[in-house]
Amino acid sequence: RGGARGQAGMEPAEGPDALDFHGDEEIIEVVELGPPGPDDLAAEVEDVDFEDEGAEEPDGEAWETEDDEGLEDGMEAQDDSEVTFSLHSASVFCVSLDPKTNTLAVTGGEDDKAFVWHLSDGELLFECSGHKDSVTCAGFSYDSVFVATGDMSGLIKVWRVETKEEVWSFEVGDLEWMEWHPQAHVLLAGTADGNSWMWKIPSGDCKTFQGPACPATCGKILPDGKRAVVGYEDGTLRIWDLKQGTSLHILKGQDGHQDPLTCVASNQDGSLILTGSVDCHAKLVNSATGKVVCVFKMESAAPKAPASEGEEAESNSVESLGFCNVMPLAAVGYLDGTLAIYDLTTQSLRHKCQHESGIVQLLWEENSAVVYTCSLDGAVRLWDARSGKMISEYRGHSAEILDFTVNKDASIVVTTSGDHQAKVFCVQRPDR
Repeated sequence: RGGARGQAGMEPAEGPDALDFHGDEEIIEVVELGPPGPDDLAAEVEDVDFEDEGAEEPDGEAWETEDDEGLEDGMEAQDDSEVTFSLHSASVFCVSLDPKTNTLAVTGGEDDKAFVWHLSDGELLFECSGHKDSVTCAGFSYDSVFVATGDMSGLIKVWRVETKEEVWSFEVGDLEWMEWHPQAHVLLAGTADGNSWMWKIPSGDCKTFQGPACPATCGKILPDGKRAVVGYEDGTLRIWDLKQGTSLHILKGQDGHQDPLTCVASNQDGSLILTGSVDCHAKLVNSATGKVVCVFKMESAAPKAPASEGEEAESNSVESLGFCNVMPLAAVGYLDGTLAIYDLTTQSLRHKCQHESGIVQLLWEENSAVVYTCSLDGAVRLWDARSGKMISEYRGHSAEILDFTVNKDASIVVTTSGDHQAKVFCVQRPDR
C-alpha cells in the first residue's frame, strides 16, 4: 500500500486496475491528464482510508512511516484541544491538577517519566526524574505544596513544587493506587501484597493497614479525613480507621463482590460509598454502619448468544463511578460503553447513555448534574444527567484516553492518551 500520497498522486500507474503494457499493445485512449481535481482527490483518500480500516495490520509500524502522514491527519483531523503537551514518548497513564490554583498539571507515563507543566501553554515546569518503571500515579497535595509520583514497581517520590526538589521517596510493593489526604500532608497508597500504606510527608512517619493476601486494587480517603475505604482483588471491602490503624467494617461474602473491585467513590459528606467491580455490580454502602444499602446490576443491553464461558465473563465490568453533588444521583461507567445514571432516592436506573466504545473514567462536575466521560475511542463527552442527553463531545487524540481530570470551575478538561500526548480542552457550555 503506497499511502495516501502515492495512491492519489500516481493513480493511473498504480491504481487497482493499472494497465499492464505488453510488447506492442496499442494505447487506445488516454484519460485524465493533469492533476486530479479536489473531488477526485477526496474520493481517492476516502478509498484509501476505507481499505485501511479493513486491512488488519499485525504491527502498528505502518503508522510511523512518512508516507502515511496524510492518512493519519485524515483520521485525527478534528482537534478541539487548546494545548498539547508532548514530552512523553509513550502512553500517558495519569494526570492531576494542582488543587489550589488549577494552573499546573502533573502527568505520568509508560516512558517511566513524570512531568509538572503549565496548563496555559504546555510549558514544562520540571521533570520528576528517577523512576525506573511506568508512572501510573501522580497527584498534588491538597494545598499544592507537594506533588507525588508513583511507578508500577512501587517507587514513590514526593517533590516540593516551589523549589522543584525531591523531598522524600520510599519503595513499597507493586503499586496499585495512591492518593493524598484531603486536609493534610499525608499520602496513602495500596499495593499488590494487600497492604495500604500511610505516610506523613516529608517526615515519612509510616503506618500500614494489612488487608487480605491479595492486591488492594482501589482506595479512597473519606471526606472526614479519618477513614479510608479500600477494595481488594478478592471482592472484599474494608473501611479503615486511619488513626487507630484498625478496620471498622469488612464487607465480604454476600456483602462483598464476586470479582475484584475496580473503583470506589464516596458522596460529598462521606455518608455513602459506591463500589464497582469486574462482576458488573455497583454496591451502595452506608459508611457508618458498613451495611449494603442496595446493589445496582447491569443487564447487558442485548443478551449475546452464549459464547464460551470464559469469553462471556470478560466482556464487561464497572470501570468508574461517582456521586452527583447537587442531586441524589450516581453515575456508573462500564467497559461495554454504557453510562448508567442511577437515582439514589428510588434506587432505580434513570438513564442509560450508550457510548460506541468502553468508558475509561467518569467525573461529575462539581456544582451541576453534568457527567464527563472519556472512552477508548479517544473522545471526551459531557452528559446532562437529568435528561440523559449528550451536551457536547471533544476530540483530538488519535488513541484511547487513559485518564482525565476537570478543573474546579469546570471550564477545562485535561486528558492523557495512548497517543503519547496530554491535551487541554476548553469546555464552553451555552448555559453558562
